[in-house]
Amino acid sequence: MNDLVSNGMVLEPTAALSVETVTWVHHWSDGLFSFRLTRDASFRFRSGEFVMIGLPSDKKPLLRAYSVASASYDEEIEFLSIAVQEGPLTSRLQHIQAGDQVYVGKKPTGTLVTDALKPGKRLFMLSTGTGLAPFMSLARDPDVYDMFEEIVVVHSVRKVGDLAYREFLESKLTGDPLVEDEAARQFHYVPTVTREEFHTTGRIDALIDDGTLFKGLSGPATFDPESDRIMLCGSMAMIKDLAAKLETFGLVEGANNKPGDYVIERAFVG
Repeated sequence: MNDLVSNGMVLEPTAALSVETVTWVHHWSDGLFSFRLTRDASFRFRSGEFVMIGLPSDKKPLLRAYSVASASYDEEIEFLSIAVQEGPLTSRLQHIQAGDQVYVGKKPTGTLVTDALKPGKRLFMLSTGTGLAPFMSLARDPDVYDMFEEIVVVHSVRKVGDLAYREFLESKLTGDPLVEDEAARQFHYVPTVTREEFHTTGRIDALIDDGTLFKGLSGPATFDPESDRIMLCGSMAMIKDLAAKLETFGLVEGANNKPGDYVIERAFVG
């Protein structure tokens, strides 16, 4: 095992944590990477949920909440992470290699799920940075394509190199074993970059205001509270700003026990 990651400690499972092995790591840029882990046969999650993952520390495991980026039916579980040099966890996690071990919580949870949304026609998944992760899972969920006529994944980043999974998303999920055919008809990908030249630039709120977000879609060039449903995931500032904006359209926040028009991950926002 990589001592830089493990600090020389051997990982042992606990009542709340399993120990999984890294099978693949890909660095999209200096500050963004994805990794896959083995998946315990008993691990189940709803698309859009998060789980605690972490590494050993001096006294107890150092854990953080991570949305699962893989499809619910995948044999492995995948995550998307930033790499913060000063971060207690990511300063070490960014150095993981195949064969290393990572703690994974046994109880995934979250509010960024379709159960918290009312039925609709268009589903917009609005993300910044690593907020794309849960939408990578949702976009590969066959049930989502049965629930909505159009699925729109919007990913806003600062630099082009931070557009994780760009080729796969631009291909409309070509090669996915369960949703390839549906995605070819129903899936839309809107990447936007804020600090470099790109074919689409600007923050998500600007794309909403000028109608760019709705190009190529059926329906109105604005949000319709009767048929549009929205999910938000990313920076706290983005979520709070866009949630306030959605309220001006008459959209109401939903929850697992009371489905609504839009949802956010409350655990990440507070």
